[in-house]
Amino acid sequence: MPLYTCLNCGREAELELSTAKKIQCPFCGYRILKKPRPSIPKRVQAV
Repeated sequence: MPLYTCLNCGREAELELSTAKKIQCPFCGYRILKKPRPSIPKRVQAV
């Protein structure tokens, strides 16, 4: 399951968005979560 970070309390939570009825932090109930992105940018070779 993907790992998301709550913008209110800063805790990390595992949520499955396809089956979740409500998208919110299980600890504080805040509804804005962010998904951490990898620090290495994805490179695509141009043709």
